[in-house]
Amino acid sequence: MLVMLNSTTTSSPLELLTSNTSSALTGGAVGVSKDSFSNALTKNIVAMLVWLALSIINGSMVHTFLRHSIFYENPRYIMFISMVINDALQLSLITALYVVSYIFRKIHASVCCFLIMTAVLTTRSTPLLLAGMALERYISICFPLHYSQMCTVPRTVLLICIILVLTATPPVSDFLITIVNEPLSFFHTSIFCDHPLLFRHRSIYYKNCVFDGVYLSFVALTLLYTYCKIMLTARAASMGLASVKKARNTVLLHGAQLLLCMLAFVVPSLQAALISLFPRFSLEIRYIFFLVVYIIPRFLSPVIYGFRDEQFRKYWTRYLACRSQTIVRVRPMLLKFNL
Repeated sequence: MLVMLNSTTTSSPLELLTSNTSSALTGGAVGVSKDSFSNALTKNIVAMLVWLALSIINGSMVHTFLRHSIFYENPRYIMFISMVINDALQLSLITALYVVSYIFRKIHASVCCFLIMTAVLTTRSTPLLLAGMALERYISICFPLHYSQMCTVPRTVLLICIILVLTATPPVSDFLITIVNEPLSFFHTSIFCDHPLLFRHRSIYYKNCVFDGVYLSFVALTLLYTYCKIMLTARAASMGLASVKKARNTVLLHGAQLLLCMLAFVVPSLQAALISLFPRFSLEIRYIFFLVVYIIPRFLSPVIYGFRDEQFRKYWTRYLACRSQTIVRVRPMLLKFNL
C-alpha cells in the first residue's frame, strides 16, 4: 500500500503477507511458494488476535479520553488520541486486507483504490503527528510560561487538520493522475490490491519519492531539534526535574517510532535480499517483516502516553477496573436468573 523507494522491489502490507503472490507481483526477483493451510490459518489467527488486543486497548483509551473533559481540553492528549485513532484505523485496514487476501485473490479496482488511499493517508499521518507531539513537549519544557498561549485546543485541531490535508495530497494526486492516464473501464476490473499495480503511471513514483524524502527529513529534523533543545534547557537550568526527563524520554520514543515508520521504505530491498539468500523461508520472512514494520509500532502509542502518563493512566486503570467489576457482578446475576 505504501510507495517504497525502490520500484523494482515495491511491496505493501498486503503483498508482504499474501501467500499466493506471484513473482510478477514481487518484482520478478523471487518466486513465492503457496502457504499450507495450517500455516495460513495460524497466521490469520495471530493477525486477528493482535488486532483484537490492540482494538480493545485503543477503544478503552478513546473511551477514557471522551469521558473526561480534562483530556479533550489539553492539546497533549488531543494529539495523543489522534495518534491512537490513526493507528487503530491503519491496523484494522491492514488486518482486513490480510484476511481478505486469503479469501479473494483479486478485488474490484475501485474498492482497492479506496482502501489504498485510506491506508496511505493513515500511514503518512503517523510521522507528522509524531512531529506535532514532539513540538508540544518542546514548548512545554522550553517555554512553560507561554505554553497556555501557544498550545491551545483550536490551534491543536488546526494542526491536525493541516496534517490530514498534507497527507491526503499524495493519494489524491495519485488518483487524479490515474484518472487522466487510465481509461475509466480500468476501475471496473479486478486486480491484486497493491499500490504500484493500481497507480501505474511512472510520474506517481517520482512524485511520491520526492514527497516522502522531504516530509520524513522534516520530521527527523524536528525530533532531533526538539530533543537537543530540551536537553540544553535542562542543562542550562542545572536541574534534573522529572518532567524534563519524561519529556526527553518521550521525544526519544517518538524517534524510535519514526525509525520504525521509516523501515517501511527499506523493507522491500532488504526483504528481497533475505529471500534470495533463504528462499525456503520466503513466507516466514515476509510475515516477520509485516509484524516488525506494521504491528510493533502500533503498540508504542499506548505505551508512550497510556502507561507512562500518570494522569491518563489513573483514569484509564480506573475505567478498566470498573469494567472488570461490572463483568464480575453481572455473571452471578445471570447465573441466578438461569437457575
